[in-house]
Amino acid sequence: MRKLLFIIIYLSFISPAFAGGNKAIENALQEYIKGKDARIGIAIIINGKDTVSVNGNRDFPMMSVVKFPLALTVANWVDTNNMSLSDTVTFSGKSLKEDTYSPMLKKYGKSRNAMTVRELLEWSLVESDNNAADILLNCVGGVSGATSKMRQIGISDEIVIGASEEDMHRDPYLSYLNRTTPLAMAQLFDRFNNEMRNASQSYSEISVMLKQCRTGLDRLALPLLPTNATIGHKTGTGFPTPEGRISAVNDCGYVNLPNGTRYSIAVFVADSGYDMAATSAIIAEISKIVWKRLTKQK
Repeated sequence: MRKLLFIIIYLSFISPAFAGGNKAIENALQEYIKGKDARIGIAIIINGKDTVSVNGNRDFPMMSVVKFPLALTVANWVDTNNMSLSDTVTFSGKSLKEDTYSPMLKKYGKSRNAMTVRELLEWSLVESDNNAADILLNCVGGVSGATSKMRQIGISDEIVIGASEEDMHRDPYLSYLNRTTPLAMAQLFDRFNNEMRNASQSYSEISVMLKQCRTGLDRLALPLLPTNATIGHKTGTGFPTPEGRISAVNDCGYVNLPNGTRYSIAVFVADSGYDMAATSAIIAEISKIVWKRLTKQK
């Protein structure tokens, strides 16, 4: 009883501070996105427990952010089958789509029909290669296999893989089947940063790849570039709609600050009325607001 009383008194002192700090960040983000010609969702988890959410429970299309949960299913496939990322995957050159984003195809053409799992993950996560992602999706059993593995490793059912790159190649609007909430994705990156990345060699190598991400450096990473913060993240970019808007521009990941603070952050911008640069700048400014508040910068 005395212990319970101590906990209640302790929480009565610390909770307002946490709530106040979170509320200040939330208010700043609400104020910033107010009036923006886009649908914006944000979720931040600070030090594994304190959560900030602005439209965090609404569904958004993942676009290439889907390659992060896909990579986790690939790691699970490797680890549970006594494989390694050095094992080779074979594929048909005919299966490689030419009119999709594929720096891998641009480099090698259709001459290669085998790569290691590691190479395919690097192309998928670092370069966001669509052909590499589909080869990996086929490795884990397609959409249904990836879904089964996601649930096996405890990934929220609010993160849904419903279409392959080949599906989306036929109809871009099928990309909306790959969906999540900002909060679910922030929770997954938080879990990965704090638990999963040290659970196996496969997960550890994925964490390195996320830090090497070469896409969307004008988004979450931009305000962190001059600092000593480390960021591991995955971007997603949609398509122009017939109405002249951008279907989605996203960036999600985790940040470890030099002062010991760590946080995961998921930012989704859907149905943007701005061009790509301006939409990416919205994500960069959100990242800056969070970073400044957590480092007490003015």
